[in-house]
Amino acid sequence: MICALASAVCFGTATVLQAAATRAAEPGTGAGAGSGVDAALLLRAVRQWRYVAGLALDGLGFVFQILALRSVPIYAVGAALAASLAVTAVVAARLLKVRLSGTEWAAVGVVCAGLALLGLSSGAEGKEAGPASLHWWLLGVAAAVLLAGAVGGRLPDRARALVLGLGAGCGFGVVEVAVRLIDDPFDLTNPALYALLLGGGAAFLLLTSALSRGSVTTATAGMVIGETIGPAVVGVAWLGDRTRDGLGWLTVTGFAVAVAGALALARFGEAPEPDAEPSLQDVPGR
Repeated sequence: MICALASAVCFGTATVLQAAATRAAEPGTGAGAGSGVDAALLLRAVRQWRYVAGLALDGLGFVFQILALRSVPIYAVGAALAASLAVTAVVAARLLKVRLSGTEWAAVGVVCAGLALLGLSSGAEGKEAGPASLHWWLLGVAAAVLLAGAVGGRLPDRARALVLGLGAGCGFGVVEVAVRLIDDPFDLTNPALYALLLGGGAAFLLLTSALSRGSVTTATAGMVIGETIGPAVVGVAWLGDRTRDGLGWLTVTGFAVAVAGALALARFGEAPEPDAEPSLQDVPGR
């Protein structure tokens, strides 16, 4: 759980840096500018140091995520990753001078309480490998995420934000499950390896585009749902994830509370610009 929380801190801080860089990148004018999968936008954002620093934190967070997934159930790691929104909110309040309402501070506390319940009640990770077809289904889902981005980018604003966010969440969920299905990272015959690469790459593309257009709150809510519920079900149904004896109800409560708190902080999926001065450009070092 310590590794899972460290991963959330890395991802949450990276979101603040990447969001500022993505909004600063000028919108594209080419054929991909209106699509949910805008690779050109990603290339423009990468030219900024804030986005690169965010990627470095994402890489470190991924290492912590792998360590956590090798020790605790997927549902616990997924809830901790959703809690990165609480980290983003606190970091945004500190660095970008964003004002959090009393309700949002309460939501941060709710997330922490939910994670504490999960920490007390979750068991060890499951040892089951799942059916052989699960590897191929995972690859299929990763491909569907990329397709959803291409289709979702042409929808009206609200629907587009939801589809892109949900697609990004499913892509990150694919990564969570794939980590558990990969015993040898150099086994090129394992479909889960390609699912991890395709799902993670597609998720980054969709999330980058979702941050730059449409409702941030809607997109982030979709992402939280996509990266928590599906992987948790897979872990319990096929990979043997369990809770401590007699504490299943506490696990369900903690998971629901943590995810609900994260959804209440969904607007921090992209750290908003402060309502008053200083602006993003006025923040020292930005």
